[in-house]
Amino acid sequence: MAKTYYPSVLLVKFLLFSLARFQVEGTENVPKAGPLIVVSNHLSRTDPPIIGSAIPRRIAFMAKEELFRSPFMAAMLKGFGAFPVRKQEADRTALRRAYSVLENGLALGVFPEGTRSKDAVLQPGMLGAALIAMRTGAPVLPVAIYGTERLRGTGFLWRPAITLHIGQPFPVTRVEGRIPRQQLQDLTNFMMDRIAQLLPARYQGAPDRRVVLGR
Repeated sequence: MAKTYYPSVLLVKFLLFSLARFQVEGTENVPKAGPLIVVSNHLSRTDPPIIGSAIPRRIAFMAKEELFRSPFMAAMLKGFGAFPVRKQEADRTALRRAYSVLENGLALGVFPEGTRSKDAVLQPGMLGAALIAMRTGAPVLPVAIYGTERLRGTGFLWRPAITLHIGQPFPVTRVEGRIPRQQLQDLTNFMMDRIAQLLPARYQGAPDRRVVLGR
């Protein structure tokens, strides 16, 4: 983990409480120790540092490679121990790093949608988070964040309301050998439904929008 993790947390908390109306619900649901996969919807580039600053665990986020091309975002993400993942291919390097995070009893942050939602409505999940969970047997913590979609341009000037809702973790059985795609799809759909249950209705989308369709 980056040595700048806790200074980064303090900086983000200061900015949040100064520039937004921020609230967190469900911190009592976060396991205090052990491997953990934090899965969340994704609305803004600011989601990883905000989630990382609010959840009382050190979280290493898997973030899409493109974000690291911005010097500011790269510095912020690296401060939180994030590492890049290539979306358009099976990024074995990123997977190995994710497994290492969990094998060391740490928390891994994943956005199953794979990218930010353009309309703020929950999108179908990709299979990567489910694969990592089933390969490691790490429990999954569903998280919902909303309000960060307003943090564009002059959004901070209006002190937007931002909420982070942390759900109950659920166990995942470790699977050795080949994992059938249907099992990955079923777990992915379950994850997305658990995230949806934490979101206000306008962010949830219809159930058929949250399932994996040939991805």
